[in-house]
Amino acid sequence: MLPRTPRPGPRPRVSVIVPARNAMPALTRALTSAMEQTIGIARLEIIAIDAGSTDGTAAELDRLAADCPALKVVHQEPGGGPGRPRNTGLDLARGEYVFFLDADGYLGPDALRRMVAMADQNGTDVVLGRMASPTGRGVPRAVFRHNQLRTDVVDSHAYSTLGPWKLFRRSLIERFHLRFPEDCRTDEDQPFTAAAYLNASAISVVADYDCYHLTRHGTAARTGLTDRIDAIRLLFQTAARYTQPGPRRDHVMRRHIRRELCGALRALPREDETEARTRFLPELRRWATDHCSDALFRTLTAPERLMVHLLRTGRFDDLLTVVRAAKEDAGRGRLVEKGRVYWLHPFFRDPAADVPDDCFDVTDRLPVRHHLTGAAWHGGSTLRIRGRAEVTGLDAGPEDRTELVLRHRDAKDELCVPVTAVDEEATATGTVNRDFAADIDIATADDGAPLRPGVWDVFLDVRAQGVSRTIRFGNRHDEGLDIGTARRVVAAGPGRRARVTPYFTTPYGNLSLDIGPAPRGAPCEVTEALWHPSDKGTLVVAGRLLPPGTPPRNRVLRLRAEHTDGRVLDHPVRYAAGDPAGAFTARLPVRDLGRGRWTVTLVLVGRGDGPPRAAPVPPPARLPGTRWLRRGRPYYAKPLTGRGETTLELRVAPVRLLAAVRNRLGGRI
Repeated sequence: MLPRTPRPGPRPRVSVIVPARNAMPALTRALTSAMEQTIGIARLEIIAIDAGSTDGTAAELDRLAADCPALKVVHQEPGGGPGRPRNTGLDLARGEYVFFLDADGYLGPDALRRMVAMADQNGTDVVLGRMASPTGRGVPRAVFRHNQLRTDVVDSHAYSTLGPWKLFRRSLIERFHLRFPEDCRTDEDQPFTAAAYLNASAISVVADYDCYHLTRHGTAARTGLTDRIDAIRLLFQTAARYTQPGPRRDHVMRRHIRRELCGALRALPREDETEARTRFLPELRRWATDHCSDALFRTLTAPERLMVHLLRTGRFDDLLTVVRAAKEDAGRGRLVEKGRVYWLHPFFRDPAADVPDDCFDVTDRLPVRHHLTGAAWHGGSTLRIRGRAEVTGLDAGPEDRTELVLRHRDAKDELCVPVTAVDEEATATGTVNRDFAADIDIATADDGAPLRPGVWDVFLDVRAQGVSRTIRFGNRHDEGLDIGTARRVVAAGPGRRARVTPYFTTPYGNLSLDIGPAPRGAPCEVTEALWHPSDKGTLVVAGRLLPPGTPPRNRVLRLRAEHTDGRVLDHPVRYAAGDPAGAFTARLPVRDLGRGRWTVTLVLVGRGDGPPRAAPVPPPARLPGTRWLRRGRPYYAKPLTGRGETTLELRVAPVRLLAAVRNRLGGRI
């Protein structure tokens, strides 16, 4: 390895580390994708490490470096495993952040700018950028359902992806002296990424842009446990080192028990049986004993529980029998007994096998298909939830039923809301389809009393053949269903009003209801703010009166834009004919506003009967900027966000053409 020597110039924002061994021809695209990042080559250093290539990789690196001062090339002898060149890059890196780019992958043009901005704005140590695969290689999807500003391994699916293709804050790496193991033949990246996750202050996710493109590796397929066992051991050691016993450790270990441990058990028939019994099984047993708590064990599938039980008890012959017959046994039937469902594996209640029934219990794994089709108000305070529930694997019966269940997140109260069956159909495959509607009256849902303030999570309780399955509800819903339009202030008992906000939770997208106090003194509430679809210079604001009802006779509601210099422009609202809640829309022609900062509110004004009453227009979470032409010159309006604003503020100004070109080119002019 070359000795580390200081290099002049300002510290780069990102060090892109590219290990390469016999990586042609994909290497050229990988390095070009780094050089052409919109963040600007002046803010990057690219460190490419040639690990003894024999196919022209070394010559290509030297050719590219001759034309790109930001590209530093290191030539080293082969050996030390695939972790060694990455460690060489870390020892030389000077950037505030580090990104590991494989020689057969490539970056999206705007990837590093977006990821650095996410880390800067949220103070996070690791940023995951959405991955894509043009060749069909499997990529994680659950963690990239939406952007996540600050999360961790428990509240997200981040721990499902342990590849190194992330943005890491280098101070985190150096503070814990994180390096790649050099004696692992494969999967050496996973212990490094796991340690970074578990020590990060927080994690961010960029899910609205394809940051990293994976292609099919040109290397040979994995050869078996001999190559993987060292990395698996390090994964368990890393998870145990950086977590304390309890739910967080169980959450982390669950991935390793299911994927690494059970994956190794399933691979045993491909190994030499003598080596499997003498080398692998004793170590796998120690991991199952040391790292699979009873609470974690209960979350495993029935086949996993059976394998782990036999492993823990040292019954290696029975374990190998179970693993070899896994495909055949997976399709065996089920027994329904006293509200539980059991997998009819040959070992089930076999006196000679002596395996507890718990290892075969599949009740909590019965598939329940469910779908939210709508949420809308009926009457003054009743929210009607419409959906569908389908139970698979149990026969239909006259006592089957479905209930909507509300659970208070803090008080742990639980309320059952009866549903009305809209349609019911039993199919030949044993699936019962139920379309239902459930009415939640905010004023009387709690046994005649109003729902107490707080967050109520929505569940479905589905029963068939005496078996009950309770599941979270809402994460599968009609495409385009905007649950936010169901927000409303309603009567919640005598003289009391409440703001009801249905929303989808993060990151799983389940349905919850937030019951809060109605804003005092506000004449209305805003339900939506967006740019007009055919006129991007016009802001459309929709809302409802407070309290719900008809418009007041002596007072007039106006949409108001107020400049920082005191100028005020009012615009009328239009009420929806016959709407009992007093729904309205208003249009603000932003294209006519002068340059500067404008605050947008709704005000109720009258004649001599007190001061105007105002309601803020909250900054929408996804309101982008907009542009238009004014007398041939481009102008823009941009929402001001990021400082905890409660009222929408717009900055209106002409576009500075030179600055726009410079931003688009990433500072290269």
